[in-house]
Amino acid sequence: MDPVLLARIQFALTIGFHFIFPPLTIGLSWLIVSILAKHKKTGDEFYRRMAHFWVKLFALSFAVGVATCITMEFQFGTNWAEYSRFVGDIFGAPLAAEGILAFFLESSFLAVLLVGWNRVSVRVHRFAAWMVAIGATLSAFWIIVANSWQQTPAGYHIVNGRAELTNFAAAVFNPSTIPRYLHTVDAALITGAFFMLGVSAWYLLKKRHIPFAKESLRLGLIFGFVASVVQLELGHLHGVQVAFT
Repeated sequence: MDPVLLARIQFALTIGFHFIFPPLTIGLSWLIVSILAKHKKTGDEFYRRMAHFWVKLFALSFAVGVATCITMEFQFGTNWAEYSRFVGDIFGAPLAAEGILAFFLESSFLAVLLVGWNRVSVRVHRFAAWMVAIGATLSAFWIIVANSWQQTPAGYHIVNGRAELTNFAAAVFNPSTIPRYLHTVDAALITGAFFMLGVSAWYLLKKRHIPFAKESLRLGLIFGFVASVVQLELGHLHGVQVAFT
């Protein structure tokens, strides 16, 4: 078989599996923030226990997403070595920014969120949830920047057969970054909401943890409905950008 075709199939399988998990973690992170906000409003420890359950599923999804991401990044250099050499100065910048500015923020505060239930104050714990959600959403931004630049490249020139960055802002905010980012983040909220709906429905069918399942189902329905309605417009805007840019 053609080695290029094999490389494409391998990369498609890797990234296709990987992409299940980042949107899930982004969506779940904001749902966890909402649950802890409900705890702050009511003072009911039920919501804190509810958040604890979803944090554990978030951590599992985050771990699998990180593991598959590492595999995918190695494939940039193995399957697509020549492409990496050609655009590495530009493509590597948002990936580095994602690691330094977003991933470390998310992973550091995830440790607090995951193991700090009886070790830090409720306020610190709530702050950690916000930092995890912000870090996850920032991480998506920098990855979308790298992807969008490949579709609508800007802010560069060719020197000695390699692409070199000339305008960082133009490269970051290339014509497809914002439509693609908004579309993707809203899709992540939908993913997290429907994941919560599925798990909650399973508990209801099994008649287990009924109050927890009902409240999670209610929250998932609200998030899923609102995000799905918003996606109608965001999907249209992204479609127009793809068609005419």
